[in-house]
Amino acid sequence: MRRRMAWYLLVLLAAVTTGYPSRRSAVDLDATPRTTIAYKELSDVRRFSSHALNYTTLLLEDEKGILYVGARGAIFALNSSNIADGSQREIRWEASREKQTDCLQKGKNNKTECFNHIRLVQRLNDTHLYACGTYAFHPLCAAIDADRFALPPHLEEGKEKCPYDPTRGYTGLIVDGGLYTATRYEFRSLPDIRRNLHQRPLKTEESPVHWLNDAEFVASVLVRESVRSPVGDDDKLYYFFMERAAEESASFDKSHVARVARVARVCKSDLGGKKILQRKWTSFMKARLVCYIPYYEVLKAVHSVDGGSWPSTVFYATFTLSAQWRSMEASAVCQYNISELQRAFEGPYMQYQDNTRKWTLYDGEVPAPRPGSCITNRSREDGYRSSQDLPNGVLDFIKLHPLMFEEVKPARGEPLLVKKNVLYTALAVDRAPALDGQQYDVLFMGTGDGWLHKGVVIGSAVHIVEELQVFGAPQPVESLVISKGQRSVYVGAASGVLQLPLSSCARYGSCYDCILARDPYCAWDGEGCREVAGAADRTQLTQDVQHGREGCWNGSAQAPPVQKNRTVLRGDDVLLPCEQRSNLARAAWLVNGTAGLAAGRAHFRVGVDGLLVTDTLPEHSGDYGCYGEENGLRSPLAAYALTVLPEPPKEQPAPRAPPPPHTDRLASPDVKFVYIAVIAVLGGLCLALSAVLLHVSCLQRRKGRYVLGAPSVELQTVSANCLGRGREEEEPSREDGCLQIIPGEAPTAASPARETPLAPPPPPPPLPAEFTNGIAALPNMVRKMNGNSYMLLQQQEEPSPSPLYNTSFAEELSKLLEKRKHTQLVDKLDESSV
Repeated sequence: MRRRMAWYLLVLLAAVTTGYPSRRSAVDLDATPRTTIAYKELSDVRRFSSHALNYTTLLLEDEKGILYVGARGAIFALNSSNIADGSQREIRWEASREKQTDCLQKGKNNKTECFNHIRLVQRLNDTHLYACGTYAFHPLCAAIDADRFALPPHLEEGKEKCPYDPTRGYTGLIVDGGLYTATRYEFRSLPDIRRNLHQRPLKTEESPVHWLNDAEFVASVLVRESVRSPVGDDDKLYYFFMERAAEESASFDKSHVARVARVARVCKSDLGGKKILQRKWTSFMKARLVCYIPYYEVLKAVHSVDGGSWPSTVFYATFTLSAQWRSMEASAVCQYNISELQRAFEGPYMQYQDNTRKWTLYDGEVPAPRPGSCITNRSREDGYRSSQDLPNGVLDFIKLHPLMFEEVKPARGEPLLVKKNVLYTALAVDRAPALDGQQYDVLFMGTGDGWLHKGVVIGSAVHIVEELQVFGAPQPVESLVISKGQRSVYVGAASGVLQLPLSSCARYGSCYDCILARDPYCAWDGEGCREVAGAADRTQLTQDVQHGREGCWNGSAQAPPVQKNRTVLRGDDVLLPCEQRSNLARAAWLVNGTAGLAAGRAHFRVGVDGLLVTDTLPEHSGDYGCYGEENGLRSPLAAYALTVLPEPPKEQPAPRAPPPPHTDRLASPDVKFVYIAVIAVLGGLCLALSAVLLHVSCLQRRKGRYVLGAPSVELQTVSANCLGRGREEEEPSREDGCLQIIPGEAPTAASPARETPLAPPPPPPPLPAEFTNGIAALPNMVRKMNGNSYMLLQQQEEPSPSPLYNTSFAEELSKLLEKRKHTQLVDKLDESSV
């Protein structure tokens, strides 16, 4: 291999391999989205779904206000201003029962494959659309009247225009009446790039050197290079795909042939050769496309954007790790200038050596006109007015030398973005003007688990403004389309189509938040964050996309937070919540407006969700302010007035039980005599009844409940547990503890034999509502922390009116963790914690 792998690959992938160097620091290896918007927090989202599945083929006609959607068994025409308004039109295009049966006989899956998956929807002319579907492994195409929006009576054979297999990589464009497609068409055919419909049919060459080696196509892009061309050049189509790299098989890994990313180019006016390469491309050339991790990168999506002329065209591509890296996920985004593609296609060729079975640099003579180039004014002056006029030597050279030696490297030699634990599956790019007069490319990147990342290209890197969870159930984002007219981005996936605004500026509630977002669509107008496109007077707007820190110097930049009171006892723990709205911010705490809390200070632990004060002392009382520090700006987030009481409040004495009634009568001698007589009579009766009961028990051998002479006396069988329940202290021993005598009617006078037990002391009176340590309510989140190993708990905002806890904060943590021992904690430490 010709280059050394980047040293930062060791940091990102924890592996040693080879590649090319980079200047990027390890800090930039894993870009963090500034804000995270969960599924339930989304706003202004419109959704469309119907009986069909796999809404993955999107065609936007912005000027007509229509979004065409190709799904499984149906084509929809949606209102692009509001896809969920119910005004959609539909074409049902299901595979027939006969074709489904034939598909099953081929051994295909009747759950996924034996359907009509719409793979192509393109504008054919002013009146008709052109659509193709797999039709249960028997592809069909149709020219659809756009006004009637119905299938024609006769369908066209699609085996040379659409793949059989719905899982195959496929790309298609209709350019000036010609259908340019790339895929593996027939049931067991080789991959191919073809042109059909109203232009001369062409395809790639298969022998003696395969132009395409088990290729999987990703995207195709038309570049109008003929517009104002000083040399009379032709328009070109660029194809991006993955294929097996035979040129690396001998030197990289003898056990398998590596798959690499490629870009190929053909000329729109190519007519093929006259005798050699008849009905074959004479302008086909391909080159290696590299981004970040050589030999281990998989091309997933490509999107192009230009500034109004083709020389300014740039291509953005997303890559992921190949199957060799099974233990981790990572994605990279690279930018390519069209000048780099032209340089590779105008450079030296490679040739295949039969004796060594290797591709090497071709250093021989190159015939004229240059093989693989389009017909230009110079060619016409030399008598070559079309590709059919090219000499046989040029055509033979093209046939054997389709691969270029130079690789297409990314702009500035490194990726714009590297993101771990993410698979980018779709990409769309919009070029937005900012207040500083510059144009910024805004990237929308769909992930394999249903998220959408929005980033802006600033210099040589991508700042991820936000990440949005657009689907509740994880599923890959299959396609993305941007509408400038509707200022929306459309997301296609298996379950449906979504319409989201390009920006949600109102989500930024302060000037600091609006400026720090660095969103080209948003700016601060003194009262709120507004969209730049809808502002009548841009002179009153403030924005700093380039640096993200200037423009908020007045006092209205951030409204001060409402101060909350916290009162605790000495020695208790207290939690002061402070939630950061930005994942890039760092929490900073000030005491009494001046002194900051240094790291590692006793009694204080700063986390991502707040400040934990342990074993509080009276000197900890004061005003605490939480600030978010980001990109050199400090914004207030929370304020607390903490009061630590020196000692707990004294408990109130419990009131004594009221004395028994008629105590004055009990004190008299006559009453005492009567009372003693009643006791004696009851004692004798008790002995008699006990004897009778024992006799009956022995005769009937049963236990239970007996009533003798009701309603005078009632006997009840009692177990040992009955004695121990509530009376164990009063009667520690009772030999006949299986029996208890309960009078049927209460006597008129209370018995003085045993004093009425005192009532248990009541609980201490509740403390005031603000007398809380912040942990009265059970926390609703447990998060890992950096630095000190403790769990920081987020509780309710308002203090709980319940009494002050007697247990320590550590015991509360232990109880909580025991209850939530099955809860999955955050795997990744929050990077904004201290």
